[in-house]
Amino acid sequence: MTRKYFGTDGVRGLANSGAMTADMVLKIGMAAGNLYRRGSHRHRVVIGKDTRLSGYMIENALASGLLAAGMDVFLFGPVPTPAVSMLTRSMRADLGIMISASHNPFADNGIKIFGPDGFKLSDDEEEQIEAMLDDASLMTAAAPDRIGRAKRIEDAQARYIEFAKRTFPKDMTLDGLRIVIDTANGAAYKVAPTALWELGAEVIQIGNEPNGLNINEDCGSTHPGAMCARVRELRADIGIALDGDADRVIIADDRGQVIDGDQLMALIATSWARRGELRGGGLVATVMSNLGLERYLAENGLSLARTRVGDRYVVEHMRAHGHNVGGEQSGHIVLADFSTTGDGLLAALQVLAEVKRQGRPVSEVCNLFTPLPQVLKNVKFNQGAPLQDRHVREAIAAAEAQLGNGGRLLIRPSGTEPVIRVMAEGDDEALVNGIVDELCATIARAAA
Repeated sequence: MTRKYFGTDGVRGLANSGAMTADMVLKIGMAAGNLYRRGSHRHRVVIGKDTRLSGYMIENALASGLLAAGMDVFLFGPVPTPAVSMLTRSMRADLGIMISASHNPFADNGIKIFGPDGFKLSDDEEEQIEAMLDDASLMTAAAPDRIGRAKRIEDAQARYIEFAKRTFPKDMTLDGLRIVIDTANGAAYKVAPTALWELGAEVIQIGNEPNGLNINEDCGSTHPGAMCARVRELRADIGIALDGDADRVIIADDRGQVIDGDQLMALIATSWARRGELRGGGLVATVMSNLGLERYLAENGLSLARTRVGDRYVVEHMRAHGHNVGGEQSGHIVLADFSTTGDGLLAALQVLAEVKRQGRPVSEVCNLFTPLPQVLKNVKFNQGAPLQDRHVREAIAAAEAQLGNGGRLLIRPSGTEPVIRVMAEGDDEALVNGIVDELCATIARAAA
């Protein structure tokens, strides 16, 4: 079935347009409520959001649809996506929903849905919601005496802070560490600095003044330059950058150099393996992770399983094969011992714990392997299927032959934007750059 509304991470789009109008969001809420209205008990759904201006509109529309479906609604206000996942389980909710477009600009917004187990919905469940959105006769409204009630939960942030702190080793503190934390003017602008400070760190905050319009704007994990500069300026020990909904993290070492998700996953996996805590014999990542990570893990007797792009697919593989560490190069890191989804703060705390154990600078602890030259570029397209073009297919085949066994080529449509992503990596940087440029030009001609 072709998915009309759901992408790789829920429903996402321009606010007040398409799937993100108040009318459409109300229908999404009612459809989700219908899907999880199981049994005669009072059903409950928890809703969190990031700091986008459109969150007010979407929160109210979504709540209206859920109330009409017979769900009691508990509103958290701004909290990270992983907090919604955790509190769905903690509060025994039938459904959890996060209103966010993650790392996208403020004008976009989205809806991420979690089942009662705290995991994102399966493809089959999302398809059932899509079917209801296209055929209203598949949905039923609650009887007048079964319409839901709405309530705001004031301590959701405090609950998540305490949960995050409990994942840090009990015999450790962050005393002596100066930490720059960039919360992307997003959902974690209160909880992340508070958790770090309460664990003992000296905390310098940036990206912590949301105004509804500045989420992810020149800050956060997709724009780490400000964090890196601040680390160098203040001679901090480490920088931590989250994205708008705080489910991903990027680190800056003590020299102000960026450390991506591949290095962080390598550190956590090998650290856990040394202490006998790693399950599955390795970690799970996506096809985007650097070949250098795969080689490093193999040198340490660990495996790398690759999935489609999207943390939900990483989680599915982890659950199916018994892994407890997985994630994406972009900084989505899933630690199954603690959480059911990517959690930037929890991943950062595991990195900080290893830094404290080793007593060495972050630049020495976290730079475990030299990544192969990897180039990723996007080609915009509005319609059609340029990857099916004969010239494009021939160019891809020729590029794969050039790379041979010493590199990788990955070309895929984005699940969240109208672009085709072209990635190549290999030992020869000039060859990799040339291949990506040529392929992008060929795809652009086919998309014109």
